[in-house]
Amino acid sequence: MFSKLAKAANAVFAVALGAALLGTGAGPSAAAPGPVIGGGSGIIIDNMFECTVTTVGHDSAGRLVGLTAGHCGDAGAQVYSEADRGAGVIGRFVYSNSELDYAVIQFDPGAITPVNRIGNVTITGIGGPAQFPMIVCKEGRTTGNTCGVAYGDLFGTNVETWSQMCVVEGDSGAPVVAGTTLVGMVNAYLAIACFGPEVGTNMSAIMNDLNARGGPGAGYVPI
Repeated sequence: MFSKLAKAANAVFAVALGAALLGTGAGPSAAAPGPVIGGGSGIIIDNMFECTVTTVGHDSAGRLVGLTAGHCGDAGAQVYSEADRGAGVIGRFVYSNSELDYAVIQFDPGAITPVNRIGNVTITGIGGPAQFPMIVCKEGRTTGNTCGVAYGDLFGTNVETWSQMCVVEGDSGAPVVAGTTLVGMVNAYLAIACFGPEVGTNMSAIMNDLNARGGPGAGYVPI
């Protein structure tokens, strides 16, 4: 997806955040339940990158899984809760799609407390792409809750939507909602952080790919 965007727009920037992290936390915590994780939660991948969870739910096999941006990590990457590093590894990337720029996280049993609301975003279902002039909002680990007008599929890709929302590094994977309906995720911005338009993969495209591929994430339903 981003190679096509680069040719069309010249300067699209993915918004994962490389982090110089001090230490690796205090190890697994004995406390229960695990960290609260939902769409909008900050995560740390392989002690190197900070991104945002898109949504958490169950697939058709009953696995507790989540989604985030694909450029945040490859299959096998370890995931930590940014808010509770001491909880240790809470899951791993089990699939990463560079073309659609999304990834599937499978959470360890009992490792997290899954929720459908983080900050000012609640996710009650999944819907089709946002169209101009709908207002969409996102909840990112860096810039929190921001909203703006959706421009739609400006380059005719059939998989992405542009919008005028503030996003910066670390917001990658943030859920994009219309009301409480999850319509996409944050993947990149054009030219200038927070001021340039944001682009993200539509949830409809992600769901179609997940279901066609099978395996972890197929048949996904949010918490």
